[in-house]
Amino acid sequence: MLNNEVHWRSEIDALVFPVDQHTAFCAVHRRAFRTLLGSEPTPEDCLGYFAGFEYAFRAAARFKIAQEGLPVGRSFHLTSRDVARTLVESETIRKENNSGTF
Repeated sequence: MLNNEVHWRSEIDALVFPVDQHTAFCAVHRRAFRTLLGSEPTPEDCLGYFAGFEYAFRAAARFKIAQEGLPVGRSFHLTSRDVARTLVESETIRKENNSGTF
């Protein structure tokens, strides 16, 4: 279920969501969703994709904050590459965990 703080901001053509413990917002522009979805998405398409993979967006946001040393309170954006990297890593971990080898 989407948090009511996750929403579309038409003036910047992006989905925005709050980042826990960072007291700022993260934006994901429609162009990033176009790459992730492989088509020209509507705001509703973007919100739906976010809902399905929210864990990956939030993990990518935490990684970017740590990697770039972003100070608390500074808003930032994710690229399609940021999100795709997290999706690939999550899928790799899932496959390793389901392979039965430890």
